[in-house]
Amino acid sequence: MAHQTADWPILLAGTLLLRPYVFVFLAAFLVLAVRDLGWRRTWGWLGWGWAVAYVAEYASTRIGIPFGLYHYTGETARRELFVSNVPFFDPLSFPFLAYASYCLARWTLGQARGWAPAALTGALMMLLDIVVDPLAVRGESWFLGRIFYYADPGNYFGVPLSNFAGWFLVGWTIAGGYLWAVGRRPRALGSPLGGIGLYYVVVLCNLGMTGWIGERTLLGAGIIVHVAVFLIVYAFKATSVTRGWAVERLAGQRVAVITTTIDE
Repeated sequence: MAHQTADWPILLAGTLLLRPYVFVFLAAFLVLAVRDLGWRRTWGWLGWGWAVAYVAEYASTRIGIPFGLYHYTGETARRELFVSNVPFFDPLSFPFLAYASYCLARWTLGQARGWAPAALTGALMMLLDIVVDPLAVRGESWFLGRIFYYADPGNYFGVPLSNFAGWFLVGWTIAGGYLWAVGRRPRALGSPLGGIGLYYVVVLCNLGMTGWIGERTLLGAGIIVHVAVFLIVYAFKATSVTRGWAVERLAGQRVAVITTTIDE
């Protein structure tokens, strides 16, 4: 640990070289979120999200909660930055994945605050993990490398079901904690479309890599899940918009009737 502390600038640079894709997504998140949330809230989201994810990662490698028991191999310990036994880059992925899920959630529901967007953020995060974690446990087949393993591999392509429950909990906590913190200081938000684009770029990149390593069954499962998610989200959004138009039309008719009555 003392060696890591002394050489952390070098190890951080090594993290950038080993995990450039994480920092490309992180940079995209920062640009999109600053335009959407403002720079202060973006940094708040990033710091809070990293902290929540780190605690979840640390606890899971000790007692198996909330992701299930797994261990980092430590093969890259001398080449990238670790915080205790957890690679620095790993919790860093959760804030931008949670933000992308939150953007899709608020677009779907037509609301940005309350328990419903936070819960849907957790669900959409969990569905992202349908394609992320099964690919990650096959890291030796691509440039990620074998950086971790589950003590008891699960039934879904080597991933335990508890891991998906953990992703839901972490996504819900990141979004819910953020919304609670800013709830008393509401501000106008930007467009969620950039975050939605980020969500689907992550999905497509993971599906592409899954196909590239030849995991056809896993690829098929991921495609089926996310085509279904897209159709359900789109249908829910279309229904919400139609209902909104109906409510506005009904309200307009009531105003017209009241106005006519008064005039008479």
